[in-house]
Amino acid sequence: MQNQKRSQLEFIVLMAALMSIVALSIDAVLPALPNIGMHINSLGDTENQKLITAIFLGLGFGQLLFGPLSDSFGRKPMVYFGFGVFVIASIICITTKNFEMMIFGRVLQGIGLSAPRTMSIAIVRDSYSGDHMAKILSIVTMTFILVPVIAPMLGQFLLLHFGWHSIFTFNLLFGLIIMLWFWKRQPETLHQKYQKTFRLSIFKSGTITFFRIKSAVIYTILSGLITGSFMVYLSTSQQIFQVQYNLGEYFPYIFASLAITIGLSTFLNSAIVMRFGMWNLVNIALLAFVGISLLYVILFWSGINPPIEILILFLMLQFASVAFLFGNYRALAMQPMGHIAGIGSALNGFISTIMAVPIANYIGSFVTTSVLPLFLGFLVTGIIALVLFYSVKKPVRE
Repeated sequence: MQNQKRSQLEFIVLMAALMSIVALSIDAVLPALPNIGMHINSLGDTENQKLITAIFLGLGFGQLLFGPLSDSFGRKPMVYFGFGVFVIASIICITTKNFEMMIFGRVLQGIGLSAPRTMSIAIVRDSYSGDHMAKILSIVTMTFILVPVIAPMLGQFLLLHFGWHSIFTFNLLFGLIIMLWFWKRQPETLHQKYQKTFRLSIFKSGTITFFRIKSAVIYTILSGLITGSFMVYLSTSQQIFQVQYNLGEYFPYIFASLAITIGLSTFLNSAIVMRFGMWNLVNIALLAFVGISLLYVILFWSGINPPIEILILFLMLQFASVAFLFGNYRALAMQPMGHIAGIGSALNGFISTIMAVPIANYIGSFVTTSVLPLFLGFLVTGIIALVLFYSVKKPVRE
């Protein structure tokens, strides 16, 4: 039993580490956005936001490719191939002085990183199901969220001492270490009875199967709404705290405190999901998400930003509810797709991310002098999510 526990712990940390490469590539560059923007001659803060949303665009499309292929060739080969793409993309980002080429490099980074991100979820689904799967995904997400706690501080340290190029170099070295660990310690998890002979019709048949599962489609759309809401914060956080509040030197610490809030809430979710069930927790969290947004909009409708302490309090409360939604949405969507876990995870990630990018770009374009558009976006997406959530029958607990 002791070895089994230790093995499960290593499994959880390794899955989180695979996903953390993605988080590091996104969050470590946040303090360096103005510097990178100057280097590549971007047009300003709203253009710099695209350096964040571009990687999400790549994540969306990449999942659609690697997920179905993994159902034929296995999870591990896709992780290796994706990391190879990430290496090429990082070299492009380090060497270019052109805005469009940097955006291309970031999209390509996202495509490469979509492999470890998608495969980590598929590997968890291969290994667990039901509320137990939700518990594992919550713990993986919690560990994964520790990266955004330190990533901006790490990025700022590298920026100040070695320049912004070193952030991309560090990401490469960190990813290489994770790949070696994954190669040595993680066995292939694709069940032989689910392995499919590769043919182009797999994409078609898997997609048709996915869209026939109403709950999977609805929970995937819900994932897109919450991902879009959170992506707005990610892409505008540097502008909000450094420009609107003039707190540039404190930005990594503010970002870290909010990430810790998400981590602690995710840990709480993992501790209680087996008792209360993921549907019930999503129900409460979604109501809280809408309620907190509505309260902020009512109190600060004038558009004048509140004191930073009040804003952080609202964001902490909001992200506490977000933490309960992320992992549980994904688990609810994946639950009926054990027989197509690869393409199911890919479609889930693709649709939710492709939804999230335009949501983030649109709402983010209004976050210039006030934080109010951020919470208005939270409110609208939350109300739509509530309507969709109640349109799905409550699942039977396993």
